[in-house]
Amino acid sequence: MKLEQIYTGCLAQGAYYVESEGEAVVIDPLREVQPYIDRAEKDGAKIKYVLETHFHADFVSGHIDLAKATGAQIVYGPTAQPGFDALVAEDGQEFKVGKITFKVLHTPGHTMESSSYLLIDEEGKEVALFSGDTLFLGDVGRPDLAQKAAHMTQEELAGLLFDSLRNKIMSLSDDVMVYPAHGAGSACGKKMSSDTMDTLGHQKATNYALRADMTRDEFIKEVTDGLTPPPQYFPKNVAMNKQGYESIDSVIEKGTQELSAEAFEAAAEETGALILDTRKPQTFAKGFIPGSINIGIDGNFAPWVGTLIPDLKQPILIVADEGRVEEVVIRLSRVGYDNSIGYLKGGFEAWQAAGKETDSIESITADELAERMNDNNILLDVRKNSEYDSEHVIGAENVPLDYINDNMQSVNTEKETFVHCAGGYRSMVFISILKARGIHNMIDVQGGFKAIKDSKKFNVSAYEEPTTML
Repeated sequence: MKLEQIYTGCLAQGAYYVESEGEAVVIDPLREVQPYIDRAEKDGAKIKYVLETHFHADFVSGHIDLAKATGAQIVYGPTAQPGFDALVAEDGQEFKVGKITFKVLHTPGHTMESSSYLLIDEEGKEVALFSGDTLFLGDVGRPDLAQKAAHMTQEELAGLLFDSLRNKIMSLSDDVMVYPAHGAGSACGKKMSSDTMDTLGHQKATNYALRADMTRDEFIKEVTDGLTPPPQYFPKNVAMNKQGYESIDSVIEKGTQELSAEAFEAAAEETGALILDTRKPQTFAKGFIPGSINIGIDGNFAPWVGTLIPDLKQPILIVADEGRVEEVVIRLSRVGYDNSIGYLKGGFEAWQAAGKETDSIESITADELAERMNDNNILLDVRKNSEYDSEHVIGAENVPLDYINDNMQSVNTEKETFVHCAGGYRSMVFISILKARGIHNMIDVQGGFKAIKDSKKFNVSAYEEPTTML
């Protein structure tokens, strides 16, 4: 038997490839499926099943394209109602793959169809649990995402999650390995570990939600405490995963069309496309196409796109570093943004060479900030509420980037405003969005809160351990 975790850091997502005797399964695959096909071909194996733990909210799964390409059968747990050909399994149903077996454990709570897959080896020993978003390391799945579809409150879903964990998972042997669908950084849970696999026994000992003496009411209270509204793209990705989507090959073909500066400019005018500049923040600051926004490909790119761009069908024109356009298109498609319509051939340098208008953003160091701060300007912290509450510059205002589209009224558009995040990525995103909307009083602080704190020129609040990373 071969078992591989295929972890994608920018989504904090774990997919799994398991092979036995020339047959394989892929669990919770990403949108681009060729790597799974290549992996099976390397083993001379046939992908027999695509096992889905639930209808994912934070990314578009590759289940449909992978099944079409390989002839594999898509499997969901009980109560799922997919809009395409798939096997909806019964609780306890088993699937043979070579000499190993996968047993379906229906574990509702995160969503109603949420299921975990128990791997049983050829000797009949239960060795691994693919827990999806039911059980994370250090946490459990948030119970507020499926309220509307399930016609239940988050408290009722949390109660179901308590039952699932106690009745289906915690009764398993301590030496069973837990392989979750996400790790630290995902918005599917409040405070996950940075580890990506662990024994169930260690989780029973360390995971707050698996405390042996915890009552159902205590579980509901603790699991629902500290939840913030989920990113706006979550229900849209659920719909795509449930109903189907365009083939990744056609998305890539459309998005990687090269455009000259003139054609790029014309396409922007004709389609109303969003110009998405994916270069590094400080590179962007020095010069960019007016009206473009910066979400750097080297950060948590896809989740920020999903959080900040409301319309999944929004036409997008791409500015990227050489050789990275296809990567941008793929990572956009992972969260359902399938309407990239081309990229600027030659990048921003080609735009400059064509004599087109450019813009820039002022960016200063923490030392320069200390010299310029006074009673007539503002220090704006665009980190999450949880980060700000944990530690911040005394006197700084908090307007999280996450909710910029809802909190524009909180932004002072007149006073000189210095903007910082944790390290410099989000502040540039924030300023670029406001500048595209005609607000020009924002100045970036390089290095973010870390640089400001390290300068020792500002009063910082006492550190408090955050109770949530949302």
